[in-house]
Amino acid sequence: MTLQDKSINRRNFLKVSTVAGGGMLLSFNWLTGCTLSEEEVLTLPKEWFELNSYIKIGDNGLATIYSANPEFGSNVKTSMPMIVAEELDVEWEKVIVEQADFYPDRFQRQFTGGSQGIRQGWTPLRTAGATARQLLINAAAELWEVPAEEITTNNGMIIHQPSGKKDHYGIFASHAATLEVPENIKLKEIDQFQIIGQGKKNVDADKIIGGAPLFSLDYYEEGMLTAMIVQPPAFGMQIKSFDASSVKNMSGIVDVFEINLFKDDYKRNFFDTTTFPKKIAIVGKSTWEVMQAKKALEVTFEPIPTSQFKMQGWGDNQPVITIPAGLESTEEHLSNMESKSKFDAQLLRKDGDPEKAFKNAATILERTYTAPFLAHNTMEPMNYFADASGEEITIYGPTQAPEFIRGTIAQNMDIEPEKIHIKLSRMGGGFGKRAYSHHILEAAMISRQAGAPVKLIYSREDDILSGVYRPAYTVTYRAALDANNQLIGFHVKGGGVPESPVYANRFPAGAIDNYLAESWEIPSNITIGAFRAPRSNFIAGAEQSFLDELAEAMGKDPIDFRLELLERATNNPVGERNDYDPQRYAGVIQLAKEKSNWKPGANQNRGFAAYFCHNTYVAEVLQLNYEQSEPKVEEVIAAVDCGIVVNPEGAINMAEGGIIDGIGNALFGELTFEEGKPTKTNFDTYRMIRMKEAPKSISVHFVENQENPTGLGEPLFPPTFGAIANAIYKVKGKRVYQQPFLRDTNLLG
Repeated sequence: MTLQDKSINRRNFLKVSTVAGGGMLLSFNWLTGCTLSEEEVLTLPKEWFELNSYIKIGDNGLATIYSANPEFGSNVKTSMPMIVAEELDVEWEKVIVEQADFYPDRFQRQFTGGSQGIRQGWTPLRTAGATARQLLINAAAELWEVPAEEITTNNGMIIHQPSGKKDHYGIFASHAATLEVPENIKLKEIDQFQIIGQGKKNVDADKIIGGAPLFSLDYYEEGMLTAMIVQPPAFGMQIKSFDASSVKNMSGIVDVFEINLFKDDYKRNFFDTTTFPKKIAIVGKSTWEVMQAKKALEVTFEPIPTSQFKMQGWGDNQPVITIPAGLESTEEHLSNMESKSKFDAQLLRKDGDPEKAFKNAATILERTYTAPFLAHNTMEPMNYFADASGEEITIYGPTQAPEFIRGTIAQNMDIEPEKIHIKLSRMGGGFGKRAYSHHILEAAMISRQAGAPVKLIYSREDDILSGVYRPAYTVTYRAALDANNQLIGFHVKGGGVPESPVYANRFPAGAIDNYLAESWEIPSNITIGAFRAPRSNFIAGAEQSFLDELAEAMGKDPIDFRLELLERATNNPVGERNDYDPQRYAGVIQLAKEKSNWKPGANQNRGFAAYFCHNTYVAEVLQLNYEQSEPKVEEVIAAVDCGIVVNPEGAINMAEGGIIDGIGNALFGELTFEEGKPTKTNFDTYRMIRMKEAPKSISVHFVENQENPTGLGEPLFPPTFGAIANAIYKVKGKRVYQQPFLRDTNLLG
C-alpha cells in the first residue's frame, strides 16, 4: 500500500460532517453536487448520503461521483471519476457520473487545458476515494465491534472475513459521518487496480448519440431573448458610430446598443484576451430575426490609435501591453519576420562555444520554416446563456476556465463574485479557444441592459473574425558539421507575430556540446491565444523536419540519429536545465520503431517524428501515398509514454483525434490577412480535414510503466506535423518548409 500523509492540509482538503437524516458528508476539492439523471440509475435509492461536495452513496450502495472539470472532449468526465471510484472500491456499473457546476470554495483548478487535469488530479482524487473507503471501514468496525484491520472491501461491499459479516456501503454511511478523518490514508498499489487501466465508455456517449441537450445551444429558458454582436470587420479598426433606428423596427428586434467590456482602470487577466472590447449588441426574439438585423445595421468604422492596457501580474510585475495601430497583412508579416530573423535576438540558452563551432565547421546546414495563423474553428461556435436581469447573475455554457471569468465579470459589472453563478455545459470543442471567455462577459452585459435572460450566439463568421488565433511563426535551424561529418554545433533562432515558438531547454538541448537558442517577437493588433499544444504545434514539426534532413546529411538513419543524441543526453548530458527525461524519450522512440517494424534504408513512403510536451513523450511513424494528385495518409503508428493510462479507450480516442487534427492542419490549415481582414471566414474557404482524408489505420501503443499519469489532449498533435513532412519527402523527394504543406503546388500531382 502507498501511504498518503494527510496531516498537513487535511482540514482544507477533506471534511466530514453530518447531513440531515444522517449520513456521511465528505468534502474534497474535485467533485460536487448535481441533480440526478434517473435514466442513468439501475435502481434509485430511497435516501442518499452525501460525501459532500463530490461523492454521494445511496442507501442501496449506489454511488454518484461528480466531475468538477469542464468537459470538452478530453474525457475527464469519465476518467476523473474512475480514479475516485478505484480507491473508493466500488463497481463502475454502480457509479453515476454528473457534471459539477463551478464552486471555487469547494474545488481546486476547475480548469480544462494544458493536458493537466489528470496529472494534477491524480493524487487528490485517489486520496478522496481512499479516505471515503477508510471512513466506511472504520464505521463498520465500530458497529460490528471488530478491529478495522480485519475488514476489507470489494466492489462496494464491507467484509469481515473472521465473522462472516458482509454488507454494502450504504449501511455504514451515516455512522461514518461522525468519525474523525484518519491522519494517514493507504492508497492502493498499482497492481491492485480494477478500474484504472480498464477501458470505459464515455459516460456521455449515449446522450451524445441520442441528441440529449448537453450543450448550451440546446438550452432554453422562458422569456429568453437571442443576442448577436456586431464587431469591426478588420483588426486595427473600431466602431465609430451606428444607426440603431435602421433596424429597431424590424420584426422581432427588441433593442440595439453598444457594450464596452472593460473599465478604463481594469487590469486584465491572461484570459481576458479580446480584439474588440467595444461591440454592438442586437437583441431579439429569434436567431433568424437577429441575423437579419445584423446584416441590415448601418455601422461606420475607423482605424484604432496605438493604445495600451494593464495586465494582472505577480508581485510588482504589472505588465503593460501595447496594441499597435495599422491594418496588417500576411505579406507584411512574412516580410517583417524575414527581416527580424536577421538581427540579434534574445538569448535563451547557450552551451559551450557555438560561435566557434560554426566558424570552424566544414559544413553548415541551414533551413527556415514558417507557419501561418490558425483559427480554432470549434464545431460549436461561441455561445453563452446569461441572466443578469436581477440582483445576481446566472450564466450557463461552455468554458474551459470558469475561475477566471467570474473575476472579470465581478470587476467590470460591479457585482460581488459570490452573486455570480456559473453552470457548466459540455463543450462542442475547445482547443484553447474557450479559455478566453470575453463572450461570457458580453452575454452578461447584454442581459443586464436588456433586462431579460439572453442567449448570445456567434455565427461562424463572428467566431473566425473574433481573433485569439494560433500565431504566425518562423524558425531557422543551423547545424555545424566537422570534416568527419560529425555534429559539433546547433543553433535555433525563432520568432513570430506576436510571440516566439522556441522552447530553449527541450531536445536536442542537452545532447550537443555547442548549442544556442535565441528568440524574438513582432507586436501585432491581431490577438492570439492558446491553440492545441501552444508553440509546440509549430516548433515540433520544424525541429523534427530539420533533424531528419540533418540525419540524411550525416548519412544516418533518422531514428538511430535521435537515439544517439538521447544516449548522449543520458550518459553525459550538457547543461542542467533539460526539461525531458532522455531515457523515457528514447523508450518511446524504441517502441515506435518496434511496432512499425522500422528498418534503416527500407522505409519508403514513411516519415518519423517524436516530441515531448505537456509531460508526455510521443513518437509517430506515418505512411503516406498519393491519391488523385493529393497526399493521403494511409497509416499512423504512435507510441506514447503518458505514465499510467487511466482509461485506455478514452486515451486511444484522444490520440486518434490529435493525430487527425494534426494531419488536417499540416496539410490545409491557414488564415491569411489583407488590410487587417481575415481572407477566410467560413468553412467554404477555411479548409478543414474531411472524413475521407482521415487515415485508414491509426494504432496507438502505450509504454507500460508505473509513472504518475500525464496529459493526452495535446501531445499527439505536434509530432504529426513533422511525421507528415518527412513522409512527403520520402514520396516526392522534396522537403517542405512552409505550412500548410499543400500551399506548395509542386507537392500536388
